[in-house]
Amino acid sequence: MAAILEVKYYNSFWLKKIKTLTGSGAGSAGANRSVTNQDQVNKALITVNPSFASTTAGQGSEVIIQNGTTGEQFTGYIFQLISNTTFILNEAPLFDIEIGNNTCAFGGIVNFAGVPQNYISTPESDWFIEEARIRGGYNNTNIDYGVRAYAVDENTQGEIRDNALIYSGIYNSRTGVNNTNQFPVGSEITKAVDPAYGSIQKLYAEDSNLIIFQEDKVSRALIDKDAIYSAEGGGTVTSSNLVIGVVQPYGGEYGISTEPESFAVYGYRKYFTDRKRNAVLRLSMDGIEEISRYGMTDYFRDSLSTLSSTSKIVGGYDLHTKKYDISLLYSGQFAPISNDDYDTLSFDESVKGWTSFYTYAPDFIASLKNKFYSFKKGGIWQHYNNAGDYSTFYNVASPSKVTFIFNPKVSMVKVFKTINYEGSEGWEATSITTSQNQGVPITQYVAPNGSAALQAQLFSNQFINKEDKYFANINNNTPQQRGAIVFGNSMTGVRGFFSTVEMSLTGTNATQSQKELFAVSTEYVESSY
Repeated sequence: MAAILEVKYYNSFWLKKIKTLTGSGAGSAGANRSVTNQDQVNKALITVNPSFASTTAGQGSEVIIQNGTTGEQFTGYIFQLISNTTFILNEAPLFDIEIGNNTCAFGGIVNFAGVPQNYISTPESDWFIEEARIRGGYNNTNIDYGVRAYAVDENTQGEIRDNALIYSGIYNSRTGVNNTNQFPVGSEITKAVDPAYGSIQKLYAEDSNLIIFQEDKVSRALIDKDAIYSAEGGGTVTSSNLVIGVVQPYGGEYGISTEPESFAVYGYRKYFTDRKRNAVLRLSMDGIEEISRYGMTDYFRDSLSTLSSTSKIVGGYDLHTKKYDISLLYSGQFAPISNDDYDTLSFDESVKGWTSFYTYAPDFIASLKNKFYSFKKGGIWQHYNNAGDYSTFYNVASPSKVTFIFNPKVSMVKVFKTINYEGSEGWEATSITTSQNQGVPITQYVAPNGSAALQAQLFSNQFINKEDKYFANINNNTPQQRGAIVFGNSMTGVRGFFSTVEMSLTGTNATQSQKELFAVSTEYVESSY
């Protein structure tokens, strides 16, 4: 059965005015114009001083009259132009007009009710008709719709396609023709992706390709080219008149879930998260790789799996330190009420690992001209500004902490006796623990001032400076345990397979000066037990 399609024909006409109605631009205000108001009932007959007669005013032109005494201003338009010195306004000003104490200015056309029927000048030379076809016959007695056909779509409702792309006409920068608002339904202007992989969440243009991020898949669409595949399976890219060519999926069942905010790009590397697979991913020249497996597999497995449907993941690239920063907002709030509501951490390509956690939860992350910015509650904050507010985010200061593990000879129970570090003074060992023992926190180094201070230093639990390194004994304060014969400060150091140490900066050391920590070492012996 044949289908019936309603088709109509159309032609496009453009009516242009090639000069102003009266042949010049807007007039300027004259301080010496004399204006008289002869009719205060409805419309107003205005006579302008002949020495300042306007040659720019026409029917529909804007008129601005200002009272030189009170400063009151009236704005109207010319209802009828009698001469270049006399005209009728559409309405009368509400204030009395004093001769010689007012200004009058003329602007462009603001009312086209009488245009062009009653305008002054030669009407034949002011208007120009341009149409879509070169020989359309617009000067003929009758003009038809032309030869261009279009389909009549009676369905005026919009259509949402979560898995398809559509493109418009182009903008020609050389001719200035802009067809970006045209979507001809008779042309193949759409390209669909596999709906089994969920909706399209983000598009990223890279060179002559379009990267398509779906919930469960990442693909690449060829732009202005197509791919030809041989019988052996090899492919060749060739030029084509297709705007969107073949869609080529990347290897691996990875997507961006519903977190397009996690996307960040630097060079040829694209970073994003896939919460369904508990993975943080990098798309580069070698394909998609899980960067969350670099020492953080368990963390991201546990953290991403606990995210709810309202949670947010914000990502961005830090051009200052060349790191990918990501913030997990568990509550879905861009303003967490506590540190338990978010985790912010960074990935460094140079070490292939996650280097640090941060105590800030941004709404958005961006970099510009080697500067790193984050946005919070409508404000923008610059990081690394060296303004004496180290470890301070959004006007809230937090102590800097470095946590690490001593674990030589992993199968041997050890006694960790001492600890030393290389770096700036001011660091403290706020926590020293093992699976069996805990040590007394070690305070920062204080330079002795006099013999009394030096003597007190010998009996205090603090770092001591020796040859530009800082040393301290590890004192045990473990409570007595079942079966323990020696415990607490009667022991030397702390005993266990490994020791977890937290170094931190507090007070003014944390915020008012830059502190460095190069290396931390320990002296240990095999446990006598």
